[in-house]
Amino acid sequence: MAADPEAQLAPGLYLVATPIGNLGDITLRALDILKRVDRIACEDTRQTQKLLNHFEIATPTVSCHQHNERQRAAELVEALKAGARIALVSDAGIPGISDPGAWLAAEAIAAGVPVVPIPGANAALSALVASGLPTGEFQFIGFLPEKAGARRSRLEALAAEAASSQTTRTLIFYEAPHRILGTLADLEAVWGPDLRVVVARELTKIHEEFLRSTVADARRELAARDRIRGEITLLVEALPQTRAQSGTPSATGASEEISVRVARLQAEAGPEARIDEKEALKRLARELGQSKSELYRQLQRERARL
Repeated sequence: MAADPEAQLAPGLYLVATPIGNLGDITLRALDILKRVDRIACEDTRQTQKLLNHFEIATPTVSCHQHNERQRAAELVEALKAGARIALVSDAGIPGISDPGAWLAAEAIAAGVPVVPIPGANAALSALVASGLPTGEFQFIGFLPEKAGARRSRLEALAAEAASSQTTRTLIFYEAPHRILGTLADLEAVWGPDLRVVVARELTKIHEEFLRSTVADARRELAARDRIRGEITLLVEALPQTRAQSGTPSATGASEEISVRVARLQAEAGPEARIDEKEALKRLARELGQSKSELYRQLQRERARL
């Protein structure tokens, strides 16, 4: 049953989803809430103001971002306890999903304040349902670590988890344009070139794109472009060990493959053009589109497990 537009909005914290690109994706309920709350806590007040101006909403705003959320939460919770009605929004999508908001929601709940989700657009789920990958079981990871070594270690751990699973699941990541090639290269090294991936770019916007292919083909396609733009959702088909053995290596297998490839390069060079491990790693890094230092760390991690 629809809410009575004449009824007074109940006090509480409203987690309001906003469009991830197309303004038409905001819901009628979200607009109603944004108009009727006492104030709106925003990740970026300037970004939210564009949305409010478009829909002629005059509700006051206050910032609540990753650098001030904990401090601002204390102030907002006090207002909520006194009966305020506050909406929380991120720049795009559902607040708290790889965006500020989770801390404020938890503090409001701890204080006994009603917390009400107002559903709407979400990049992860939108990409998933249109990916063609399994939707029965999926895992949202969000952003991977920025540093290459930490990113590789995280992917290896995820591959090990997938290998021990009984079912195939889809892993969902958010990635920045300037890091996507490095992440695809790491995925190829950990899972192998035949790993099925989907690169969903600029969802709901004019230049929306779904690149559905193997990780090797996706990396080659994007590497050939002059520039990679837009927000990216990356999806990965994580196979269990029984299926991964038929073509896609597990994390351990991919780690062993580094040493195998190094040895093969050295053997192929022959006795006359003998190359050392350092040169072999350099050539392999060029072939995989990765840094030599990261391949060396991968090789050391493999040896440490022996």
